[in-house]
Amino acid sequence: MIAITVLPHPELCPKGAVFAATPGHTLCEALLSAGIEIEHACEQACACSTCHVILRKGFDLLPPPGEDEEDMLDCAFGLTPTSRLACQVVLEEGMSLTIEIPRYSRNLVKERS
Repeated sequence: MIAITVLPHPELCPKGAVFAATPGHTLCEALLSAGIEIEHACEQACACSTCHVILRKGFDLLPPPGEDEEDMLDCAFGLTPTSRLACQVVLEEGMSLTIEIPRYSRNLVKERS
């Protein structure tokens, strides 16, 4: 199994969370399955940056982002050197990740509603 630690987020996960995830799923799928309603406006198609997360632990365990992910990360609010899109992080056995969900996102669909 994979250990995921989510740092506290004022709206999505006020107390933080620790849970186990299944290999082969994306980080976005794992968060949603754990009841953490991370935004994913493009339905995990790597066409937006709303599922942007910051890896506080475990970034070095991940393969580098692809060109499409890098292009979308350029649109993310609060980009850091350890930022990734949760829809593009495929979980592998033995991973232990600590993530921070940024307080804001650039969700153009939501903002126009």
